[in-house]
Amino acid sequence: MEQRSKDKYADRFWKKKWDPGIEDLDPSEFNTTYPDMIKPTFQDYANEIAYAYLGVEHSFKELDEFSNQFANMLIKNGFKKGDAIGINLPNTPEFLIAVIGTLKAGCIVSGVSPLLSAVQIQYQLNDLGANGNKKVGLITLDAIFEGHITKIVDRCPDLHLIITTSVAGFLPKWKQVLGKLVGKVPKGKVMPLSGKTVLEFHKDIIPHFSKDAVNIQISPDDVGWIMYTGGTTGPPKGAMLTHRNCAHNIKAIIRWLGWEKGEGVLCSGFPMFHIAGLTVCEASVFSGWTQIVIPNPRDTDHIIDEMEKYYPTNLVNVPSLYQMLIKNPRFRDLDHSDLGTCISAASPFPKESQVELERIIGEGKLLELYGMTETSPVSTMNPSIGPKKLGTVGMPFLNVECKIADPETGEPVPLGEAGEILIKGPLVMKGYYNKSEETEKAIDSKGFMHTGDVGIMDDEGYIRIVDRTKDMIIVGGYKVFSSKVEDGLSKHPAIDMVALVGIPNPDRPGSEIVRAYIQLNPDYSQKSEQELKEEILEFAHDKLSPYEIPKQFEFTSEIPLTAVGKIDKKVLRKEARE
Repeated sequence: MEQRSKDKYADRFWKKKWDPGIEDLDPSEFNTTYPDMIKPTFQDYANEIAYAYLGVEHSFKELDEFSNQFANMLIKNGFKKGDAIGINLPNTPEFLIAVIGTLKAGCIVSGVSPLLSAVQIQYQLNDLGANGNKKVGLITLDAIFEGHITKIVDRCPDLHLIITTSVAGFLPKWKQVLGKLVGKVPKGKVMPLSGKTVLEFHKDIIPHFSKDAVNIQISPDDVGWIMYTGGTTGPPKGAMLTHRNCAHNIKAIIRWLGWEKGEGVLCSGFPMFHIAGLTVCEASVFSGWTQIVIPNPRDTDHIIDEMEKYYPTNLVNVPSLYQMLIKNPRFRDLDHSDLGTCISAASPFPKESQVELERIIGEGKLLELYGMTETSPVSTMNPSIGPKKLGTVGMPFLNVECKIADPETGEPVPLGEAGEILIKGPLVMKGYYNKSEETEKAIDSKGFMHTGDVGIMDDEGYIRIVDRTKDMIIVGGYKVFSSKVEDGLSKHPAIDMVALVGIPNPDRPGSEIVRAYIQLNPDYSQKSEQELKEEILEFAHDKLSPYEIPKQFEFTSEIPLTAVGKIDKKVLRKEARE
């Protein structure tokens, strides 16, 4: 049986289930750079809307010119090919402009979450600088400048340039003033800093720098992005992604989904400082699509307002944010007839919630996929036209080799059994920046990326994610896959959101106790905590194996989420062990 599974993985048998006409990309298609990819867009769709943001619209011609100004500014300030620019912003037009301008200048993009602490920002900037090997710049909000950057600037020797802006930077002056007065627009004082160049985006760049294109030679194998992982098992690591990596991923996504140039409207709640949000944003520009830029994905009323105005053809979100939309009655009342594929990624999506979402938007519209920063990021997708198996992340897509392996031995496991997902192909990162030992641990001698995710592949090639290897809970020698248990418990009407963690069992060294954190559905009938525990425990006995049933229940008003919208189990583990 094991030998047959090895043969099957090598044969990429799942290709038989790809949609008609879908084939691997010819390598020549990703032998390019992102700036070269988008040149035709700026010519062919010059007067079309590139993005809409809080009532402001800019054309592709304007986006091209703004990004040229940003590139010319970097060059004027001494930045050269291979230097790095941290983009420390929520989703705003300035983020998109900075990304494209940075890449045009031959520099490297690095998303920096606006939710990071001052110390975390300092770590990333210093890691990017690598003790003087790179010149580093940062574009940030004025509020973050005053609150964080001024505190760490003396400890960031490679940081030479700081550009400030505001979430209302492109809005009319009266809206900027009013927004700050009522507290809707964060504000901060910007001041000169000794030994650093400090510029204001709208005062010092847009009015003064040339709109002419720059002429910097870059190649497909040059690093264009250093995107940092979450640091769940140590300090964050910067995944080096080349233009070839990202050209493959963007073109493969578009081919798989059947996107037509100039014929779509994208609404994405993913933050652009995360590789998933950045990739769909870059894919939208390449496709000549209008994208609705959402600064706060938790503001579901704003998303719905934009949907009513622009009629998006595609939605992209993490599961927790789809669940927030489902709860908004206005989302249920929208006309979703223009809405095509709704993509879900980044974390498991309870099947019950998937079914409920499709009742609202239309059957067959939800498409789950899987990826990670280190794979540029998409590795597997459900078919765009063919059967979508709810609860799976689809099958390996274009040019991707995949196998499910025993995490201890690295040997492939039989189909239908759980193992670590291994990915190989032109999407796999160049390596971790300045961390060669970590790179060797992650990418084996055969070129397979060890994802750390546990999955099960069925006989058609569809993969179901059952856990992170570090999230597996060992109970008396049995492996408990937290996502399986979470999916089962989430079907109880009292449970709005649930997350499992393991804590050491003091009575059985090497074994753990399953603790469930539960965010209750506010609409469920009021009962005491003890009554709810007993009711959920009885429900669990019907749905789960005895060793999977949580021994501890913790009710919480709100389960913590990461900046991307994933459940933050790092916070829960810390709380559980204290």
